[in-house]
Amino acid sequence: MNIGEIAKRAGVSRSTVSYALSGKRPVAAATARRINEVIAELGYRPNASARALAEGRTRTLGLVIPPASRRLTDVQLGFVATVVEEAAANDLDVLLSPSGADHDRSFERIVTGRRVDGVILMEILLDDPRVARLERGALPFVSIGHVEHPGRSWWVDVDYAGLVRRCVHHLADLGHRQVVLINRSTELVAAGYGPALRATAGFQEAAAQRGMTARTVCCADEPAAGLSCFEEIRTRWPGVTAAVTINEAALPGLQRALHNAGLVVPRDFSITGVIADRLAEEFHPPLTAADVPAAQMARIAVELLIERITDPSATPRHALLQPVISLRSSTGANLS
Repeated sequence: MNIGEIAKRAGVSRSTVSYALSGKRPVAAATARRINEVIAELGYRPNASARALAEGRTRTLGLVIPPASRRLTDVQLGFVATVVEEAAANDLDVLLSPSGADHDRSFERIVTGRRVDGVILMEILLDDPRVARLERGALPFVSIGHVEHPGRSWWVDVDYAGLVRRCVHHLADLGHRQVVLINRSTELVAAGYGPALRATAGFQEAAAQRGMTARTVCCADEPAAGLSCFEEIRTRWPGVTAAVTINEAALPGLQRALHNAGLVVPRDFSITGVIADRLAEEFHPPLTAADVPAAQMARIAVELLIERITDPSATPRHALLQPVISLRSSTGANLS
């Protein structure tokens, strides 16, 4: 039994239940009475680690997000929103801090300024100096993604290499022989962004196993880039009949490019990849894809961080998520 179920049965928000339990903010008498009745009915007892964390020094978690110069993707926005919601459910606040070359001092203030009890760190590079900095300090942290050699760090990630391998094998089973990976931006790949490099490795490995001709292209995280990227693919490699992508922001442009080229999906061209379910369903036709479960990742990250803060001696834990590939309508047999 958890705060979410209490909130649902009482007809209030999770944060209202949290405030009623902690007394941090006033709750209307009638609302508090209804919450207490539900609690009595369900026999709820507050989680010990959450109670201990609520008694901490700042009652605030830090969330280090990508730099302001880059718009957060749909998945990243969903992740941030769920972190804030989960923190509120545990009577905690969230301090957002941008990261990147122009924000080193901001990150250092988070690490050393005693402003937060722990940090969730987004968009991890294979060799990430921020992870190394946090490991040298005393501030508990959980990373979204993992470095090449994670050691005893705590992290949550999606198995991009494994999922992209499965996408390639799916296309090979449908008879496709020439495929392309539409990756994230050139800047992210050059910086060593974990999902982009792991997706590349999985793509190339699976294509080699199946004797396929594999191409890769970087694409900025925006619709216009998706349009120009596909036009480049058609010009450079006209024999390509299918694409795998992990770039959700480029999808609208990719859709327009297919329409402009007079290509019917999946009759003339197949597409699959690792894309959030909501965006995959909005594609036309709906995209065969593995979900990026941002909400689940956020909930796990908050749970792990609370555990790490309240029990510094706890054994390091991580979660590598492997969502299923939902077969929709964007992949079909190669008829060329």
